[in-house]
Amino acid sequence: MHEKERHTIILSAVEERPVVTVVDLCNLTGASEATIRRDIATLDQDKLLRRVRGGAEALSPPQFVGLAGRPFSVNEAMRIDEKQAIAAAAVDLCEDGDAIIINGGTTTFQMVHPLASRRLQVFTNSFPIAEHLLKHSKNTIMLSGGTIYREQNIILSPFDNDVTRNFCARRMFMGAQGLGPLGLMEADPLLIQAEQKLIGQADELVVLADSTKFEQRSSLVLCPLNRITTVITDDQITDKAASMLEAAEVTLIVTQSGGAQKNVAS
Repeated sequence: MHEKERHTIILSAVEERPVVTVVDLCNLTGASEATIRRDIATLDQDKLLRRVRGGAEALSPPQFVGLAGRPFSVNEAMRIDEKQAIAAAAVDLCEDGDAIIINGGTTTFQMVHPLASRRLQVFTNSFPIAEHLLKHSKNTIMLSGGTIYREQNIILSPFDNDVTRNFCARRMFMGAQGLGPLGLMEADPLLIQAEQKLIGQADELVVLADSTKFEQRSSLVLCPLNRITTVITDDQITDKAASMLEAAEVTLIVTQSGGAQKNVAS
């Protein structure tokens, strides 16, 4: 990741939370602690943030506390070829008439293009996914209710009695902050709460995760590996990661950026 991209992520993070630690920023950018400390020092010198012990804070306190994780706008352009191939393979699992859930994210957003010619019932918490499908497809669209988080472009509700409980899906498609032996990981407790409700409404859980997600870690586990039905990733997945999924009896679909795919384990 280039320095300019790291600085954008760091500044976005400090605007959303009162204090962001060096460790948090390492997880968001994939950079080393030494690199993040240098970035913080540079941005502090440029008077774009305030360096504090162990991290950084905004020059003015945030008025609205956002979610942990990289902004949608930053993630959207990263590994785009891999995301498009993964998303196309996800849509191939669907049949016209299916009821599906698509969780917000930049990889799941790429599903909107192959979905343009399909006719499904789609429930989503993603404002851009809903908007694109409404404009460019004949799918039936349902949106969850709640607060729109601008940086991630998703809608989340803390309440149990929202419309989520009234939708039953054959499959749920979602991205991931990370994937490891303990399961699917996310970066924010509010995301965990909302996504667990969605997972409970689907028969199958399909995770769309490029190969870098097997190297990412978080302190929060969304669900164990054995709750995942299928993982779709790219051909840079390591043998170790593939073996981990096979041991958990998760179906693995590996794609190439050209669009080819193959089932590896189930």
